[in-house]
Amino acid sequence: MRKSSLIAAGVLFALLSLPSQADEAPSVTALKTVGEGQFSYLFWDLYQARLATSDGQFFSYQQNKPLLLELTYQRDISKADFVEATLDQWKAQQGSLQQRHRDWAAQLDKLWRDVKKGDRLACLLRADGLVEFSFNGQPLGLVEDPAFGAEFLDIWLGEKTTAPKLRIALLGRNKNGS
Repeated sequence: MRKSSLIAAGVLFALLSLPSQADEAPSVTALKTVGEGQFSYLFWDLYQARLATSDGQFFSYQQNKPLLLELTYQRDISKADFVEATLDQWKAQQGSLQQRHRDWAAQLDKLWRDVKKGDRLACLLRADGLVEFSFNGQPLGLVEDPAFGAEFLDIWLGEKTTAPKLRIALLGRNKNGS
């Protein structure tokens, strides 16, 4: 697997921690950690990942909204590498890229930023099924396609993830990453 794919996947995860602006959603700080882990590629530590839900448990995307995936970066990574890695991950998991993946990648290219060591990117799957992204706690924007959330989060949480040890750690089944 390419380093850029793994890096991009990490950036996406971090973006999931954007605080929800929906009235019914609890604040991000009220969410409880399900699991956390380290993602490394070869001998490079790329990011720390954390998964959180309202009750600190994860069963499914439908049962556990809101759901937060937050990445804290340990290296500088360009936005272009993140987007490319995201596309690579979708292709690895689904066998080919569909037009929706390219459309989502274009949206992500507009929302995301380059990251430096110590930056936090987060992705929040809201109760309404939409995904909000944030960077160091500041809102980046919203992906309004309800199909996006599960396919994006599957990069880390899906059974076909390319980082199975990190998946296990995020799901709270061990204390290590990959």
